[in-house]
Amino acid sequence: MQRLILGQLQIHLTYENKIMSIRSIASTDNNTLEICVEGAFDFNLLNEFRDIYKKNTNEASENHYANYIVNLRAASSIDSSALGMLLNMKRELGKSDRDIRITCCPPQILKILTICRFSRKFTIE
Repeated sequence: MQRLILGQLQIHLTYENKIMSIRSIASTDNNTLEICVEGAFDFNLLNEFRDIYKKNTNEASENHYANYIVNLRAASSIDSSALGMLLNMKRELGKSDRDIRITCCPPQILKILTICRFSRKFTIE
């Protein structure tokens, strides 16, 4: 289900009794896009996650973003496919000097990102 609310794209999914949600919030100056993940960050969010960061990344577009924030405050878990999604995002967006930050990580997710050395590729706050 997709619903656009005042510049926010919000998607809610249920898969095998797991509640997953992803939404994006654009800054008022259209300079930053925040992607918020709620619940399990896994393969089931692949298409939605990719659609959110790709939809306004065309350099010819008036609405491309210079900064991206992946907010994991409400994420309950992360798996290897989600790590791959983050790396693909970095590969696709990193070509054009865009800043990508991963923020508000719960301790168990921060531990995974640290073990995988994601701090070498991303700013983790």
